[in-house]
Amino acid sequence: MKTSRPLLAAIFFVFSIAISAQEIELTKKDSIVQSFWMVGLGINIVDDSGDEFGDLLDLSDGWNMVPFPSRISIGRYFKNGLGVEAIGSYNRYKAGKIVDNNVNPEDVDYLGLDFRVSYDLNMILGETGFFDPYIGIGAGYTDANNQGRGTYNAVVGFRTWFSEHWGLDFNSTGKWTMNTENSSNHIQHALGVAYRFEVEKGLSRKGEEKLALLKEMEKEQQRVLDSIAAKERADEEARLLAERLKKEQEAAELAALEKAKRDAEDAERNKIKSEIEQLSNVYFKLNSSYLTTQDKAILDKLVSLMQTNPDLVIEVSAHTDSRGTDTYNQWLSERRAERTVEYVLSKGISGDRIKREAFGETKLTNECEDGVNCPEEKHRKNRRSEFTILKI
Repeated sequence: MKTSRPLLAAIFFVFSIAISAQEIELTKKDSIVQSFWMVGLGINIVDDSGDEFGDLLDLSDGWNMVPFPSRISIGRYFKNGLGVEAIGSYNRYKAGKIVDNNVNPEDVDYLGLDFRVSYDLNMILGETGFFDPYIGIGAGYTDANNQGRGTYNAVVGFRTWFSEHWGLDFNSTGKWTMNTENSSNHIQHALGVAYRFEVEKGLSRKGEEKLALLKEMEKEQQRVLDSIAAKERADEEARLLAERLKKEQEAAELAALEKAKRDAEDAERNKIKSEIEQLSNVYFKLNSSYLTTQDKAILDKLVSLMQTNPDLVIEVSAHTDSRGTDTYNQWLSERRAERTVEYVLSKGISGDRIKREAFGETKLTNECEDGVNCPEEKHRKNRRSEFTILKI
């Protein structure tokens, strides 16, 4: 039987994907260490000269160290880049060195116990393999120069790894004393061997990209093989596609109907808002809270709108002009709000559909404050009850 050209093309496509997948296979270089425990052993150098943050490389006068391992640490590091670490260190301030801006007269022991939280900058910079920079903060206790002190610490450093387990750790820590009266700030440098264990590994970003690509290629290869192996399946997929398109069309039509309904409801709400906004405020006479015939006509329109729209909830806010005391004006605005609401309630509107607030002279509509000479017409603009929609 003669093989069709589309089938030959499909078979060639499958073999091309298989060859490409072999070329993109994952290797050890695509894996990275993600979490681990670590212990470290090394030396530390302390600069407590008094100008330790200004002259960082004053080796001869400011740096103190002992000729044997003087620092030990243990820490736990997590997949999210955070790590916690406990560090113990020993040092000795040598006679003749500068300590707190003075010449040290004799050798003095230095003891430190610190705890810190660090963050792996590779989480931001991208995995660099052997180079592992980090920053951190923490606190500790130091007994130095015959002075005990708590310290706030900040660290910057990096580790360089020679294998999965072994590497070197370099860091510098600024230590700010909690007791500012009797002790000074200092800086501590450290260099040591680092050993990590209980290592959990995962894919690097490049490895994850390779894996995603391989999965996509495998998926595409399977799709082509399935199409070659079963014509019926292709027909079934075509039928299902037609059904899905039909359902999508029906869903689109339903969404259009719902949108039209929402638009109509929005238009109705906007119409109600417009009608409420077109209502005039209720304006009161000086020192009066009584409603005139004209005021009641305005309120009758409001009542009509509330009867037509049973979900409408209104707030009435009453105000006065600036004449009179603040206490009197607050009382008068409360009376105006009360009379306005009582009139609406008398027309059969439920009390839970109309709220009231009284503001006295605190919300004037113009410049007619206390001491400002204004005509009566401007004062009248402030003697009002206003309507605000709370719910439609």
